[in-house]
Amino acid sequence: MNSPRWTSVAIFCAALALAGGAALAAPKPALSKADVSYGPHSNQLLDIYVPPNGDGPFPVLIWFGGLWAPSKGVPDLNRFFPAHCAVVGVETRVMKEGIEEKVTPPISVCLLDARRALQFVRLHAAEWNLDPKRIAVAGGSQGTLPALYLGCAGERADTQSADPVERISTKVTCVGAWRSQPSIDPKRMQEWVPGVEWGAPAFGCSFADSLKRREELFPLISQWSPDALLSKDAPPIYFENNWGLAKPDSVKETDYRVHSPAWALGFQKLAQERGATCYVRFPDHPSEKYADIWDFLIQQLGAGGK
Repeated sequence: MNSPRWTSVAIFCAALALAGGAALAAPKPALSKADVSYGPHSNQLLDIYVPPNGDGPFPVLIWFGGLWAPSKGVPDLNRFFPAHCAVVGVETRVMKEGIEEKVTPPISVCLLDARRALQFVRLHAAEWNLDPKRIAVAGGSQGTLPALYLGCAGERADTQSADPVERISTKVTCVGAWRSQPSIDPKRMQEWVPGVEWGAPAFGCSFADSLKRREELFPLISQWSPDALLSKDAPPIYFENNWGLAKPDSVKETDYRVHSPAWALGFQKLAQERGATCYVRFPDHPSEKYADIWDFLIQQLGAGGK
């Protein structure tokens, strides 16, 4: 968790590549705009990739980076540009900065930055030839939490704000979740994936402490955890995992628990109970309607091929 920034990004990209084509292995088309600032902090940055062909405005996928170390990257653009879909990579502040700034809970700095990034992209959509009505959010592993938060939290625009960015809608078309953890509720985590410990220091303490203090922390869990916020009004959500329900021999137990498809199945059951739409795909468990997460995102955005 305390790896240098470049190491974190490299590991993330390698994991995606090995996982069956999520990733950055293919040559990356040139950036349209790099390191666009969407807020005053040095880590509030966007990279924007707009298809070189087609008239636009283009639907757009917003892809979020890390929660522990600042990072921004995007999945294989060659999956999206042929469908005339733009992609935006987002870097946010991280939990360490939330702790240093004495924000309660620390995870909120990441999630509020994700919200602002979405609003900023929508506000400037016409300038960048993007379609403000067709925006998907997604991420890989830890980067999925901001996307799930946005999808489950619903409309959070502050129409009375003096900041024009904050007055913009936060609703999204759909959410993509790759090898993800859809909860920061320590009790829910243990129910879905027994023995897992993930998310510290989301609440400014260790996982063990958060589990002991769960009742005290419940108001914060209710405010920030995607599973707590999930309702029938959430947009369609798609989970994909590269591992099945049996741990591969080559994978460490701790890594498997953090990236187990059991998270997705637990969230899907919750979605069914609450009337939300949620798809899950992993080896030997295909999803209905969509070939994979990338097919889901493109179809939901109404993106078309050449």
